[in-house]
Amino acid sequence: MDEKKKEGRYQRLLQQISQLLEKSPDEQAAMATIASVLYNKMEYFFWCGFYRLDGNRLIVGPYQGPTACQILEGSGVCLASVKQQSTFVVPDVHKFPGHIACDSRSRSEIVIPVRNKMGEITGVLDVDSKELESFTEIDAIYLEKITSLLIK
Repeated sequence: MDEKKKEGRYQRLLQQISQLLEKSPDEQAAMATIASVLYNKMEYFFWCGFYRLDGNRLIVGPYQGPTACQILEGSGVCLASVKQQSTFVVPDVHKFPGHIACDSRSRSEIVIPVRNKMGEITGVLDVDSKELESFTEIDAIYLEKITSLLIK
């Protein structure tokens, strides 16, 4: 997707999700709403969802797409994002050391840490694409803004 078109779409989605979350009763409902909107509005999103931090592992939360890994432990993009406390954009998951392949069709990935009011990481938003190099700085900027809507 063209970067200008991508940014315009994200601007509209940010506004739409923000309005939807005003009525969201709790974090799980908000996560389900975010995953649904993003998965259905961004055609290159093959899998979109949340993993919740549970000690040294991540447990799947609300998501859209093919069946997910239920628990992530040890390595992988999601855990690397938690450990480094930063967004990870991975152009080719097969070149990422320790990548966990929940679905072999995934080729690129972006992972955004989810934080609470104190700034502590409570989980991640994980998005996969079937295409190489699907995610750019535009995705990172807007997905970080969207995940920040979970802070109440």
